[in-house]
Amino acid sequence: MLFLRATIVLLTVTAFTAIAAPLIDTPRVAIIIDDLGYELLAGKRALALPGPVACAILPLTPHAKRLAADAHAGDKEVLLHLPLQAEESQGPVEPGGLLLDMSHSQFIAGFDKNLAAVPHAIGVNSHRGSMLTRHPGHMSWLMEAIGRRGDLFFVDSYTTPASVALAAALEAGIPATRRDVFLDSDRSPDTLAREFARLKQLARETGFAIGIGHPYPATLEFLERELPKLGEEGVELISISDMVALRNEVTAE
Repeated sequence: MLFLRATIVLLTVTAFTAIAAPLIDTPRVAIIIDDLGYELLAGKRALALPGPVACAILPLTPHAKRLAADAHAGDKEVLLHLPLQAEESQGPVEPGGLLLDMSHSQFIAGFDKNLAAVPHAIGVNSHRGSMLTRHPGHMSWLMEAIGRRGDLFFVDSYTTPASVALAAALEAGIPATRRDVFLDSDRSPDTLAREFARLKQLARETGFAIGIGHPYPATLEFLERELPKLGEEGVELISISDMVALRNEVTAE
C-alpha cells in the first residue's frame, strides 16, 4: 500500500510543481554539499561557498562537530547526513549507519546518537540508502524518529528510484522533498557543467530544483566560480529550508 502511496505522492509533487511554475517569476535552486566531516580543509572550503549552500555532515566523523559549529556560526544551514544501508555492491556502511536488520529500538537509538553528533542540524538528508530507503517499515521508523524532534525536515537524496522515503515523510507529516540533480556523479568538468545547466533548466521549467554536490576540489572550484553568476542568469539560490517550505506549500494547495 505504501508503494502505491509513494507513487501518488510523487505524482502529486510533480503535478503541483508543473501547475505552479507559470506563476513563479523567479526560478529557484538550492544546493547541498554532502559527505562533510572527514576532511577539515575541504569542509571549510565548502562552508565558504557563496550564498545559502547547505552543509550535510556525516555523524561520527573526525570533524563533524567542528564543521557543524563553524557552519552555524557562518549562517550556513546544517543537515545531518544520515548513513542508511546501501546495496552490498556499494561498499561498507559508514559509522553510525542504520541497517535493515536493526530492531525498532536499535534504529531509534542509532538515529538519536547520529543527530547528537551533528550539532545545529535543522534537517536530515539521506546518505546512500539504496537498500534501506525502499523499505516502508524502516522509513516509517525514520520518520517517527525525525518527527519526535518536532522541528526537523527531511530531504531524500534519492539514490534509487525505488525509494519510498519521501512518501513516508509526507504521510507522517514531516516537511520533506527530494533531490533533483547530482552535480558530480563523476568529477569531470563536462559533467559538472552539464548537470549544473540541467539544474537551472529544471528550475526554469518547474520553479524549483535541488542539486547535491560533494567536497571534491573540482566541484568546489566549479561552484565558487558559478554560484555568483546565478543572479545574472535570473536564477535565485535559496536555502534548503526555504526550498522545502516552498515545495510543501505547492503540494498542499
